[in-house]
Amino acid sequence: MALTPKQERFIAEYLIDLNASASAVRAGYSPRRSMEIGYQLLHKTPVQEALKKEMDKRSDRTAITADRVLAEYAKIGFADIKDFLSFGTVKVQEDTDEETGEPIYGYRQMVDAKPSAEVDGTMINEVSINRDGTFKFKLHDKQKALDQIGKHLGMFVEKLEVNGMMVVFRGERELED
Repeated sequence: MALTPKQERFIAEYLIDLNASASAVRAGYSPRRSMEIGYQLLHKTPVQEALKKEMDKRSDRTAITADRVLAEYAKIGFADIKDFLSFGTVKVQEDTDEETGEPIYGYRQMVDAKPSAEVDGTMINEVSINRDGTFKFKLHDKQKALDQIGKHLGMFVEKLEVNGMMVVFRGERELED
């Protein structure tokens, strides 16, 4: 079954932001019914097939796949700061007792960064040393990465009530209860 020009436009718009309602409006459908129309379009077999074909072409062009994105999120989500730094408290000699000649020890905090050639920099958000010598090291947002992984795996269900109708969102699909 051939797509209508509006359906083709919807597909092109949907590929921009994956927002069915906004894509329906930009494709020329009624703004008042855009949520319903977007939902219906995404469930039509010819539209689904055309979207899959276009998304596959885009993945081939960019070499960006869901697996690759998920792998990057996993690296961030399961990163361990000890893979980049070692830290702790060390005992250091601060002085010598003038009367006894015995060493006087104190304790200092120690942070030792691994050489950049030995770590995966894609997980690092920031490395800096301030003017006062304060060392700052920050990984990308682990919680956000884990949330994205959970959403991808369908672990979370968000509910939103709209005009007395319950709509359940699972990832990118909208299902009515």
